[in-house]
Amino acid sequence: MLNRRQLFSAGASAALVSSTAWANTANMGLPEAAIMDTAATQSPVRPSSGPDYNPVVTLNGWTLPHRMNNGVKEFHLVAEPVEREMAEGMTAYLWGYNGQSPGPTIEAVEGDRVRIFVTNKLPEHTTIHWHGMILPSGMDGVGGLSQPHIPVGKTFVYEFDLIKSGTFMYHPHSDEMVQMAMGMMGFFVVHPKDPAFMRVDRDFVFLLNAFDIDPGTYVPRVMEMTDFNLWAWNSRLFPDIDPLVVSKNDRVRVRVGNLTMTNHPIHMHGYDFEVTCTDGGWVRPEARWPEVSIDIPVGAMRAYEFDAKYEGDWAIHCHKSHHTMNAMGHDVPTFIGVDKRQVTQKIRKIQPEYMPMGTAGMADMGEMEMELPDNTVPMMTGWGPHGPIEMGGMFSVVKVREGLAADNYSDPGWYENPPGTQAYEWTGSLPEPVKAGDATTKLTPKPNDHG
Repeated sequence: MLNRRQLFSAGASAALVSSTAWANTANMGLPEAAIMDTAATQSPVRPSSGPDYNPVVTLNGWTLPHRMNNGVKEFHLVAEPVEREMAEGMTAYLWGYNGQSPGPTIEAVEGDRVRIFVTNKLPEHTTIHWHGMILPSGMDGVGGLSQPHIPVGKTFVYEFDLIKSGTFMYHPHSDEMVQMAMGMMGFFVVHPKDPAFMRVDRDFVFLLNAFDIDPGTYVPRVMEMTDFNLWAWNSRLFPDIDPLVVSKNDRVRVRVGNLTMTNHPIHMHGYDFEVTCTDGGWVRPEARWPEVSIDIPVGAMRAYEFDAKYEGDWAIHCHKSHHTMNAMGHDVPTFIGVDKRQVTQKIRKIQPEYMPMGTAGMADMGEMEMELPDNTVPMMTGWGPHGPIEMGGMFSVVKVREGLAADNYSDPGWYENPPGTQAYEWTGSLPEPVKAGDATTKLTPKPNDHG
């Protein structure tokens, strides 16, 4: 549920607001700054006024409420330090908006005029850039270039018309390296003014983000550029990323934004899909292309759509294998093929609980429940109906079930494969395996070749 609070009165006037806009809002004060105190996915918020649209579902997140003021949609974002539960047993001290990182999703409709109050409760100045949106230069949010930085304790206001629909992001353009590394980002979804245009039954959004947080610590190392150890969706790690719950035969859209420092090939099992939107706009039908993986570049968004024809539990994940692991150390030696029996005996004289690991791969780490340092999560974790899933980081499950109600996003549990549709152990005879005799390429002769 949303907890609401009034943070500042109208006396915290915005340095950017025009005299006309101030006249419209001064007597009413600021809109309430809603906050969220749970990391669970919240049910979509249906529109209560204006054109109809199908709202998005923010994975492990929520949509920011607004109020109407003389035909303008007013929102209130509070930039502030937050505590984010990244997974059970691990909390990060981040910066975000309205109690969480990422901040709440903003939803509006093409043609709306929006007024967004931004209150700065950080220890330093900030701004907000509306990534990918077409708007006046002075509302673009680049501190020092298009506006003054928002000082600590002050409130600025951004006001502009939404002239195009699509999927956009918001993030600071003020001490950007630090503030984005601390988790300051969010989604801004603009629905088409024609309710029938690009309409889908279920519409999911999530942001890709990355952190370098050593086990036992809470604050990201903001100077990290390449060797991140936590790869997250909406600042959550598998197995605590919520599933994408879908009713069979739904038309489904998945919108993914990337504000990390590397690209991410997002792969979904069980389906092929069409790429239908970028942060530059909708992809025309004749220009769409089929994929089972879509690479999300740095600072970009991609949306894809599919018809949920096939029931099951289908993995969705980044296909960079280190990005589906948690608390990944980068100086871990490789012990595959190493005989550690003698050294194990010696170590156990000092540390009886010592367990040699890694000599046959790392799967044993997914099966063992070892004691961990404070405030961290296992590198490989998660249990499914058939054993350890051995994943982490950027991984979740698309759960397609028949007969779900339109507003039902609750986890339906694990899928039970029908008889005859699950891989099983073979105990009969096997054909002789064929092996390559050498590494030389063999040319297949053409049918008309006779020596």
